[in-house]
Amino acid sequence: MFRFDEPVTLTAENALPGRDQPVLGMPFFHRVFGDPLDRAFPGAQTAYLAAGCFWGVEKLFWQQPGVLSTAAGYMGGFTRNPTYEETCSGLTGHAETVRVVFDPTQTSYEQLVRVFFENHDPTQLDRQGNDVGTQYRSALFTTDDEQQAIAERVRDSYQRDMSAAGYGQLTTEIGNGGPWYFAEDYHQQYLDANPHGYCPVHATGIPCTAA
Repeated sequence: MFRFDEPVTLTAENALPGRDQPVLGMPFFHRVFGDPLDRAFPGAQTAYLAAGCFWGVEKLFWQQPGVLSTAAGYMGGFTRNPTYEETCSGLTGHAETVRVVFDPTQTSYEQLVRVFFENHDPTQLDRQGNDVGTQYRSALFTTDDEQQAIAERVRDSYQRDMSAAGYGQLTTEIGNGGPWYFAEDYHQQYLDANPHGYCPVHATGIPCTAA
């Protein structure tokens, strides 16, 4: 048993085990684009972005030019196919993460990363506004060395922008986040199904000037 009066370092051994079956049944059709969420897009690339509550983050990216599909899910932790309740417990290690599939001839990973930084407060550790916990941390889960290099370069540039505006150190985690898992059906394109749902943007208003 965990003693919550003492800090616990989460590892693969003491994280919740999860399950073999995904928590989202297929087929499931994207509420905005209409395609199956597990559709393959030949020639497309994928970005995984965590910037707080995934409802608002997903809406942000389905509105971006060149984006072919989005989905809400969990990444960066240890638990297989976690539920939302398990992720909120802090015992999975996962962050609420949006998977963005994009056409690299119409947009770029760098452009998506710039949108990511401009639309949350990456100086907040394990939170965005009133949403508090490791599941709300800022993270760019990269898929290869090229994405890693771009993410680090844009982060370093944005750190200069933020510092010049009086903000502190960026807390954004950058690296391979391991497997990505779909979230439950009611989380997918939540703000399309619930247009008046609560999920504020925590943007600082500081533009990302990375070239």
